[in-house]
Amino acid sequence: MEITYHGHSVIAIKLEDGTDLLFDPFITGNPKTDLVAAEVKTDYILVTHGHSDHVGDMVAIAKNCNATIIGMVELCNFAEKNGVKNTHGMNIGGKFDFPFGRVKMVHAQHSSGYEVERQMVYLGEAAGFILQAEGKTIYHAGDTSNFGDMALFGEAFSIDVAFLPIGDNFTMGPTEAASAAKRLQAKQVVPIHYNTFPLIEQDPNAFIALLPTGVGKVMAVGERLTL
Repeated sequence: MEITYHGHSVIAIKLEDGTDLLFDPFITGNPKTDLVAAEVKTDYILVTHGHSDHVGDMVAIAKNCNATIIGMVELCNFAEKNGVKNTHGMNIGGKFDFPFGRVKMVHAQHSSGYEVERQMVYLGEAAGFILQAEGKTIYHAGDTSNFGDMALFGEAFSIDVAFLPIGDNFTMGPTEAASAAKRLQAKQVVPIHYNTFPLIEQDPNAFIALLPTGVGKVMAVGERLTL
């Protein structure tokens, strides 16, 4: 599989059979991405929670690509009401075997809501995803604090790459993310959700320095990682 980082929490994965996955498609209005929403091609869109910097362009991309949105049931219902034809609602603790692999939805400690005409719409609990495909395991934590159950994830799965937020203020910061990485025992850890806005400015290399040698990797926007 080929993993590409597109800024903030946007992760794209291309599988060997050509299937494209896109996580948290915050593109329009994202000063750190290299993508243009109208040009994105994907088969599945996985959304961790309902904040605008994660929901992003999910509706427009899903319609344009006839892609399936995977997320909390409330988030998927919201997408359907906005004209998306294909969704797959899940909830925390559940897993499902898709044609491309298995997705498990796991807990995240965060809030979730989307503003529509000055009203906040509840889009379900915040979550993370553990993807198992092509013999590899990828953990996208979404937005979260450091919490003890991450140790259970590390025990239950041999995680090849974990994408962890380090921006602080809205999520865990570098120190807490380093503790989370220890719980997860991931072979490789990539920081996300930082430097997009002033409130989440962090030095990703300082975070990497908190991890065991060789575990941390800062991915530049547009950089690819092949597993």
